[in-house]
Parts: sequence; structure tokens; C-alpha cells
Amino acid sequence: MRALAECDAVEITGTAQHVAWQDRALPPVEQLRPDLWSIPVPIPHNPLRYVSVHAFALDGGGLGLLDAGWGSDESWAALTSGLVSIGAGVEDVRGVLVTHLHFDHLGLAGRVRDASGAWIGMHPADAGAVRRLTTAGAQAMVTAEVDFLVGLGADREEAVSDVGPPENMAGFTAMAVADRLLEDGEHADFPGWRMRAVHTPGHTPGHLCFAEEQTGLFFSGDHVLPRITPNISTNHSGLADPLRDYLDSLAAVRDLDPAEVLPAHEWRFRGLDARVDSLTAHHEQRLAELLDAIRTHPGSTPWELAAHLTWSRPWDQYERRMRIFAVTETDAHLRLLASRGLIAGTGGPVPTWTLALR
Repeated sequence: MRALAECDAVEITGTAQHVAWQDRALPPVEQLRPDLWSIPVPIPHNPLRYVSVHAFALDGGGLGLLDAGWGSDESWAALTSGLVSIGAGVEDVRGVLVTHLHFDHLGLAGRVRDASGAWIGMHPADAGAVRRLTTAGAQAMVTAEVDFLVGLGADREEAVSDVGPPENMAGFTAMAVADRLLEDGEHADFPGWRMRAVHTPGHTPGHLCFAEEQTGLFFSGDHVLPRITPNISTNHSGLADPLRDYLDSLAAVRDLDPAEVLPAHEWRFRGLDARVDSLTAHHEQRLAELLDAIRTHPGSTPWELAAHLTWSRPWDQYERRMRIFAVTETDAHLRLLASRGLIAGTGGPVPTWTLALR
């Protein structure tokens, strides 16, 4: 994820969250409506710092959660103490909606289900991906990712080093498999609320936002964030053209005009249309920069081209997961340029890219 300049047309409504971000502190648990709270759950050793878990009081008793948090003891302690602070406990949770499969959103969902008997709901695309991960196991996950990076031009030894050993993947291959599936337009089983699922593929194949139809609130997950752009990357089993899907998903939510946007990270805000325009413009600028890099370095692989783009720090400081995200994000931009007919790739196991002939 990359930081963008804050847009003047975007109004910060999560002021306590924003102040905490500037102070590099965890924001407080906040009551947003009489029956809605945000609970910050830390993400250990991660620049995103925390995920905002939203807790909903349900008609008839109990709570619903939107996202669950990173799967660690530290995160579990923050989630459970946050629930206690609003006069509840994890045993009160009836259901957990998960915006997408990433560990900071899904990681604690299984532990919540074990403690409460709650159901877990996701989009079928991400639920299927989690099922495949838990079936294949950590070694298969590592092997597939290394092979994919080699196919983008990485030296195999570098790829092995960046991906790391299978034990680093153990938590990701033991995530909870959803027991309820939500398609686009369906409403979640949160009595007293009208939480409509909005399928927004791009960040992941099954990413869901939720439009609450009674309050006008829009829970954007990682799809639209107030300061940074979510990582849009390719992977060995993901979307064929994820950036195209992401830009289409941005356009689909641009004009919803919600009362407030409640993202999974950073702070709440108003001005969804302006934020979508800023994110769209950012990716068009990145596409133009990548075209220039191909013009200057024709016949380069995705791995090589990533080194010619502008990043938040010098390229030689990128390694491990940061480098993987950068290269696979570059590959996503290459695929969109190719689908627009602007570049052409060679065949073979490792593509190299040149400008398309006009």
C-alpha cells in the first residue's frame, strides 16, 4: 500500500483516529452510533498499525462483527478488552462478516467462532481461496509463490529468500473457512441492520464492502482508504487483470454518496467520490510512469521494471515481502497496459515487455 496526498475534498470525520495516527498511537474504542462501535485491533510489526473492527448491537441481543483482526495473542487481547469496554464479551458475538481473506481481517475469526459459536461470512471467491490454502498447506504455498516470482523474472535464490520458509506461512494456511457466503447485493444476517454486500474485486478476488441502507454508512474495508492506496497485485491463483477489476470496482462505488465512509484502516471520512477520483488518478499516473520505463528499458521483465519505478524508499532497500508486493503490483499494472493494447509481451516462461507497435 502506498500513501497519497490527502485530498482537500475529503473531510476527516474520524478525528480521534486521525490524531492517534499522527501521534503514532492506537486510537480509542469509539461509539459511533447508539448501537455501533469501532474497536482498533493492532497488527504487530506492520506499518498499517491496526484494523478497525466494527461491532454492531443486534436486534434480539448479541453482537455482529465486521472483520476480526490479526491472528495473534496481542490482537486477541485488544479485541476482547475492546468488547468488554462496551459492556459485552466475545461470547456475545453471533456472526462475523469478513471483508476479505487477508490475515489482519480474517485471522481472529476462527478464534471468535470457537469462543462464541458465531458464523463467519465472506464472498465465495475469497472463501474458496482460503479453503485452497488450508488444503494445500504451507510448503505448497511457498513453492507456488516462489515459482510465480521466478516467472516474473526473479532469480530463484532471491525469490526463495524473499518468500521465506514454510513455517512463516503456517498461520495463513490455518485461517477459518467461512460457513456462510455472501454474493453481491445480498444482505448480511445482522438483525436490525440492512448491511448490503457490495462486491469490489481488485485488492482480493472476493473483497466485499458493505452499504448500510438505513444509516447511509459505507464500510469500505481495504477498497477505499483515506490516505493510502491498497496493494493491487497479481499472484499465482488470483485475478487475471486485478488492476482493471479494481478500477472498475472504484467506479462502481464512486457515486454512492454515503453519509460517512468507515474504512478498515486509518480514519473515517466523507467525500467518497473525491477519494475515488484521487485513487484512480494515482493509478493512471503509475501506468504512465511504467510506460516511460518500458520505453527506456524495452525487453525488461516485471522484476526488472519494478526497479525503475518510484517507490517510498530507494529500490536497493526493498527485500522480502516489500519487494514481492512491489513486483507483483508492477505486474498488475503491466497486465492492464497490455489489455489496453499499449504494450506487448514476449512468450515463454518469463515475459518481457516492449511498447506495442502502432
